[in-house]
Amino acid sequence: MLFLSCHKKEAIKLQNELAKETSPYLLQHANNPVNWKAWNDKTLQLAKKENKLIVISIGYSACHWCHVMEEESFENDSIAKIMNDNFISIKVDREERPDIDNVYMNAVQLMTGSGGWPLNCIALPDGRPIFGGTYFTKEQWEKVLLDLSKLYNENPEKAIDFATKLTEGIQKSELITIRKDKADFKDTDIKNAVTNWQQNLDTIYGGSKRDLKFPMPNSLEFLMRYGHQFNDPKINNHVETTLTKMAFGGIYDQINGGFSRYATDKKWHIPHFEKMLYDNAQLVSLYAKAYQKDKNELYKTVIEETLSFVAQELTDQNGAFFSSLDADSKNTQNQLEEGAYYYFTKQELQALITDDYALFKEYYNINDFGLWEKDRYVLIRSTADKTFANKHKISADALSSTIKNWKAILKKARKEKAKPNLDNKVLTSWNALMIKGYTDAYNALKNEAYLKTALKNANFILNNQLQKDGTLYRNYKNGKSTINAYSEDYATLIDAFINLYEVTLDDKWLHESRKLMDFTLENYFNNENNMFYFTSNKDEKLISRKVKVDDNVIASPNSILANCLFKLSLYYSDTNFNKIANQMLHNIKDDVLTNPSSYSNWLNLMTNYTRPFYELAIVGHNATLLKNELKNYYIPNIIIAGDFKENNTIPLLKDKFITDETFMYVCNLGTCKLPQTETQKAIALIDK
Repeated sequence: MLFLSCHKKEAIKLQNELAKETSPYLLQHANNPVNWKAWNDKTLQLAKKENKLIVISIGYSACHWCHVMEEESFENDSIAKIMNDNFISIKVDREERPDIDNVYMNAVQLMTGSGGWPLNCIALPDGRPIFGGTYFTKEQWEKVLLDLSKLYNENPEKAIDFATKLTEGIQKSELITIRKDKADFKDTDIKNAVTNWQQNLDTIYGGSKRDLKFPMPNSLEFLMRYGHQFNDPKINNHVETTLTKMAFGGIYDQINGGFSRYATDKKWHIPHFEKMLYDNAQLVSLYAKAYQKDKNELYKTVIEETLSFVAQELTDQNGAFFSSLDADSKNTQNQLEEGAYYYFTKQELQALITDDYALFKEYYNINDFGLWEKDRYVLIRSTADKTFANKHKISADALSSTIKNWKAILKKARKEKAKPNLDNKVLTSWNALMIKGYTDAYNALKNEAYLKTALKNANFILNNQLQKDGTLYRNYKNGKSTINAYSEDYATLIDAFINLYEVTLDDKWLHESRKLMDFTLENYFNNENNMFYFTSNKDEKLISRKVKVDDNVIASPNSILANCLFKLSLYYSDTNFNKIANQMLHNIKDDVLTNPSSYSNWLNLMTNYTRPFYELAIVGHNATLLKNELKNYYIPNIIIAGDFKENNTIPLLKDKFITDETFMYVCNLGTCKLPQTETQKAIALIDK
């Protein structure tokens, strides 16, 4: 009997097709007894041929609750039998295929009012959903499977009718029509939107008033700009509080640097411990701009430690950046456990920090404030270094030296632990965000290694992800580029290349961004409403073709593209680019002003239209020197162009070169003020 059972399980394994895939998330499920298949035409045709409902299960490698549901349900033979007998089961890596995730996340949100991962949908053989949710316990999932299977077998008309209505709702939910009245953007609208937004801001710990705390980099970046340009001390204070509390919290790895995805409490203490490239990329950019603004040494430490983490854990030798580190790792009992790599017990810490444990205990709150659960502590700070040093009557240098020693000891101890799994796929959009992170860090700290890293990755993308016809690949794994890129990939890469141009003054990067924009307009643009689809005209047709406009953890492709169109219109004197950007913002103006926290990058663009925005052209042999001086300051309402010689390839620089001189031209919509030779005088011509 035992032999038959093992033989049967092995036979089921042979039908699981995920071993053929490259996604680390899909490969994690390759040995499940469920007959998992990848999303492709062959699988979808099989569902139609066998007239079976489809299970569409979506997640990602670093997702803790995805692992939990796998262990409880997808590794269970009885659950697998129900799925194998009655369904065609498809596993999707949401990071590889955000187009699929967008559609079925929308469906789940319409059905339940919320969403998350793992995302589990039951769909008709043609892919139209009839049921969905996120994490289910084994008992809940079993009931879902049996109930839906019974419904489809006994009353298919009811399932089809529901799917028809739900699909119509999905298709209408993001329908955007072009507004034909005249666009009118006002300062007062932005001020009123921020005033309404403030009601949901946590004044104690920063972030939003909710128990789950997500770092929202583009929201904070807009609020930082707003506080600066609109001279709002309350907003300035909120941004500073948020940046400080996040850097003090357990969401920030106090030992190795880098941020986790989100915190499960209001004080940013206990995260789900996955570390995502896109979070760390954008947070480096945010802290870099905050450092330009305030010269806060805490921000500098966060930048340096986070980039050290990225270099050590998420960077390939070829310059590509990997996607994430898992939340779970093996504990001392060799079992996967969430956070095992990151927490310490009090006994462990006392044994490691032998000389000044009492000081360490107070600094990192080895007390009720820093306790996670049982006897597990996740390091969290609550006091600024200057205050802590004054209290204990030690110098700032002595405290700094002591902290470095503590970190060295704990890093060594952590090396004895099993590391979390690495998701080593390379995604174009996330790499683009990291290029921008490194260039922003270079602007703030002038570390040449940061610029070299950004350039190495940018050239990796040009050489591997960009084809001669202008098409981008989204994914890179094991030396192979795959998956036609989405508008998100084009948007973030255009933005990164503009940033790289401003840092290097190498017009190659600006021209590449222009070419990418032209390609995106040709292949993703909807001429009927002036918005960009998420998928290309050449991509497979799903049940809905999404238009992403809301700014989440990563800003929407449409808002990034609109901001880039605005900048490129100034570089190239292209009125059509500006016209498109203006119309895009006008189309969703009401949503932006009604729900500002979900449209923060659109508010950034709106501010470009309501407040003076400047083009700053630097031409001459000292262009780099003056550009670097300029980058010591936080000036969010400018673009920078420059060259060391006469150059007519960029219209903004035309007729501005004078032999043996270096001039800075402050311009607004092509009209320039008198040229300057000193950075301070140029800045004086720029309004906040």
